[in-house]
Amino acid sequence: ELSQLSKHYIMRTLFTVQVIPISTVSAWVTSQSLKDHQTSLGELTAIRIWENHTLPGGMQGIKLNESFRANLKIVLCGGGESWYGPQLSKADKHHFTPEALHAKSRERWECVLHYLVGAGEDLALSNEIQLLLNNCGLVNKNGITAAGFQFLLLDRRSQVWYILLQYLDSAESLGMDLVEILSFLFQLSYSTFGQNYSTENLTHTQLTALQHMREIGLVVQRKRKDMKFYPTQLAINLASGARQDELDHSKSAGFIIVETNYRLYAYTESPLDIALVALFCEMMYRLPGLCVGLITRESVQQAYTNGITADKIVNFIRAHTHPEAKKKTPVIPSTIVDQLYLWELERGRLTCSDGVLYDQILSSSDFEALRQYAKDLGVLLWSNPAKRLLVVNREGHNSVKHFWKRKKQKD
Repeated sequence: ELSQLSKHYIMRTLFTVQVIPISTVSAWVTSQSLKDHQTSLGELTAIRIWENHTLPGGMQGIKLNESFRANLKIVLCGGGESWYGPQLSKADKHHFTPEALHAKSRERWECVLHYLVGAGEDLALSNEIQLLLNNCGLVNKNGITAAGFQFLLLDRRSQVWYILLQYLDSAESLGMDLVEILSFLFQLSYSTFGQNYSTENLTHTQLTALQHMREIGLVVQRKRKDMKFYPTQLAINLASGARQDELDHSKSAGFIIVETNYRLYAYTESPLDIALVALFCEMMYRLPGLCVGLITRESVQQAYTNGITADKIVNFIRAHTHPEAKKKTPVIPSTIVDQLYLWELERGRLTCSDGVLYDQILSSSDFEALRQYAKDLGVLLWSNPAKRLLVVNREGHNSVKHFWKRKKQKD
């Protein structure tokens, strides 16, 4: 983003069509601000908003780029063609209300989240979107990954941006033009919520991207072959800096209460919320509006095997704690938090290393010499003086072997 001084310089030269001498521009700031002036001058010339010119007599000057000037005038003063040009569609007899658009957008996005947690096998996601989620590292053949669980802890806007960035990275592998996709996304971000737009002038790449955006809830289309589509608030607000509560219309109060007896109560009927809890909790029974589970060593260890850490489980519970539980301190019983970390430490008690075993060492003096040499090199993994056995890692095997051969030759 340009500095405030650079923006000020642009506005000051917007309606000046002639070349401005550098000396005149330098006179716009005091001597104390010359450093900021030089920085702004470098910014504007580097991205060619300001162009260098030579005045009669050899004096150097600058001028605002004509294309940039013309388009900025249109933005500030009006005029020019609409971004969509003739694509603005006529009235639609199947018009979607704002509430319906929010519901459709939320429904499609939750299909993606259901797929991640393994609760959406029967949901219609295209092969391209499924492949994208796999390539993102969010899910694999065994289910959700650690990155996928961390993804679910993000707010809705961050989740959508993450998927979009991965989608743009994979555009060329899908045989799509990256520039056309970016152009379409910018069109969506500058469209009007509740207004339908025609697909008539979209390119083949943009029509393909439209169907992908439809799958993740950025646009709503009654049927795949319908010639009209509606950008959702999620797409429009991506580039607007809108607050999260303006974007996430599905955001609800927390629903989890954890007791010291390791029981977890989830006050929800959402299949997605229940599937998330089941990733680290053994579900016991389900009632209308309530699910009860038990945090066990086996269920947590299974989560750790899938790459979900104790930190992520604790953060998830805290992020979705029931309002009544938030009135207590601590929000999660300390015994539960400590036990989660202890169960995680159990996985680090044993480590596996490749090594080479040395045996049949005839004398204790030879054994001690060999062990000391390996120890000095930092390659000794294990030794047993009573049985004259030692193990060195593979990296140090050649050095220890050559040392042993030289010693035997000398003896």
